Amino acid sequence: MSVADANLQERVLEELRWEPSVDAAHLGVAADDHVVTLTGSVPSYYEKIAAERAAERVFGVQALANDIEVVFPGAHKLTDTEIATAVLDGLRRSVSVPKAGIDVTVSHGVITLRGGVEWRYQRQAAENAVHDLAGVVDVVNLIGVKPRPSRKLVKQGILNAFQRNAVLDARRIEVETSNGTITLRGTVHSAQERWAAERAAWGAPGVRDVENRLVVRA
Repeated sequence: MSVADANLQERVLEELRWEPSVDAAHLGVAADDHVVTLTGSVPSYYEKIAAERAAERVFGVQALANDIEVVFPGAHKLTDTEIATAVLDGLRRSVSVPKAGIDVTVSHGVITLRGGVEWRYQRQAAENAVHDLAGVVDVVNLIGVKPRPSRKLVKQGILNAFQRNAVLDARRIEVETSNGTITLRGTVHSAQERWAAERAAWGAPGVRDVENRLVVRA
């Protein structure tokens, strides 16, 4: 391991220890040419995602592989039926999730969401409503977003969002639109900035997919 990789590994470990929603005692970090791999185990899917988000915040992380395993404590393991019941209840209670149009399947603790919504935030809200439930191993979000406005309006809206974001340098990012797919090109300073650009692009109405081709150059 190079000195740079060793330093990056230590910074990621420090960020995991700093994140209050993550117990880093059973987590491992490997770094190779700015690619970070997370290993180990956590007691919930929510904590697995929290660890991933914490690592993405670290300057110098260009790509991330999350190989953390969810291992539930205790002897009792929820059945798929029990998890599915909790999922439906969570979706019904969320004010951001449409009351119709979303189908749920659960297999071995893996939740799969399908259907269609008008906005990307509704798609994300459905995932957020279920990802911290007990017994969840993973969430596969296959909910589609229905296309809406013209490409010109979508592109300009995204560029305006970039300019309002204090983290992003909009001058270094190019936006292409095609049939509801947004493609981002250019360079950013960190994985966090790359993720912020993608999140801003997802905020446009009717976006079905975002291809994030931004390159991190520290």
